[in-house]
Amino acid sequence: MDMFTKKKRSEIMSKIRSADTKIEVIFRKALWKKGFRYRKNSTKYFGKPDLVLLKYKTVIFIDSCFWHNCPKHGYLPKSNLKYWRKKIAGNKERDKEVNRHYKKEGWKVIRVWEHNLLNAEKISHEVNKTIKS
Repeated sequence: MDMFTKKKRSEIMSKIRSADTKIEVIFRKALWKKGFRYRKNSTKYFGKPDLVLLKYKTVIFIDSCFWHNCPKHGYLPKSNLKYWRKKIAGNKERDKEVNRHYKKEGWKVIRVWEHNLLNAEKISHEVNKTIKS
């Protein structure tokens, strides 16, 4: 059973951002510092990637541990388990579909877990190596 009313739960969920999250901003700043220029959250691209590096034909997705069920930190809430299983499974399936789409088009796909952004500078270095390889 949820500890909040439906109205309160709706209010809480409405505050969850889909763009310019704290983890995205940290990562973007590290990439910008390395000299990468990008488009952010462009709806022109399939799956609405967090970042598009057109010059390198690369899309970057920054996946939160909760919403994409990270193997290290992913968990399901205790209430409304049926809903959350379906929701998270759908997110994971959509991620696979997006990956297939870009690989078929000859693009590189980079997915970064939220917990890896504790060291954004290291991650941006890894992205640099991946993009330029």
